[in-house]
Amino acid sequence: MALKFTKSTDSEHEVKLNSELISVTWTCGLAIGGQSAAFQVQTEMVGEGAPIKVKGNSEKGKSLGNLSGVVRRNSFSGAFDIPEDIELGDKVFFEAKLPKNSLEGESEHIPAYPPIRVTNLAWSDQQARRGDTLTLTADIKGLPNETKVEVMIYEYHPDAGPDRVTSLPTKIEDEKVEVRWQYDYFRPADDIPSESELQERDEQRHYVHPEYFFTIKVEGVEYGRERESGLLRFRDGYRVTLTNADGTPAVNEDYVLHLADGTQRSGTLDSSGQAIERGLPPGEVRVEFPNRCEQVEEGNDWLDED
Repeated sequence: MALKFTKSTDSEHEVKLNSELISVTWTCGLAIGGQSAAFQVQTEMVGEGAPIKVKGNSEKGKSLGNLSGVVRRNSFSGAFDIPEDIELGDKVFFEAKLPKNSLEGESEHIPAYPPIRVTNLAWSDQQARRGDTLTLTADIKGLPNETKVEVMIYEYHPDAGPDRVTSLPTKIEDEKVEVRWQYDYFRPADDIPSESELQERDEQRHYVHPEYFFTIKVEGVEYGRERESGLLRFRDGYRVTLTNADGTPAVNEDYVLHLADGTQRSGTLDSSGQAIERGLPPGEVRVEFPNRCEQVEEGNDWLDED
């Protein structure tokens, strides 16, 4: 509220400030049975700690309940639990009253839906390499076409909470959600603790593959938090190269890769002194050439793409 003061500044004056109800609004665009719908009330000049009462209803007479509290910093927020038996086609709204300020207002009416079902969350593959494009799909029953949702992708940590990787906005079409996502691993693979490193620190800890799951987020509510999508596993590729002392390729040389998860992969170099191994656990790799005097070479030559 803009204030304009036109009186003299060399004497005292009494100024009356009018309290106002700025907004009474939902912070979501729809209400789903069995879930919460959040709201916010914004005020001005009502006084810190002003009491407020909020009552929620539906157009068809379903009560959402009553809430009361006090205004802090000209704001009051809360949420109503939407009844599971809310009817399709109903709309919900709420009324806010500040009795000491003689203010009241009504929110917009937003559409309500019975409890929705989100099922069949799935990746198009169970493994991903750098640069792979994956299709993520899910079935959603109970919401109309064009409803906006988000696909939330997380990196899974068995001993800690998940890390959010990204979110992909999309819309429901024919009771389905489908998005495409190009996978990449942005951290150095060498930073992934190997089995041997973990065993040195704690015998109870073991190598963990980078793995991912996704959820479907509808108006602040996420479906699939129990990893119903299954876990997508990152698999890497590695290039082995060896040259002789005179600079020529080491043709048909045997090698052994000592991998981050404690396993091994063996093979033979080709006519150019190279070999490419795919589908490896990402992390530190030690390369051994068993028929050479220099028994072990260390270092990584990860493939940027397969």
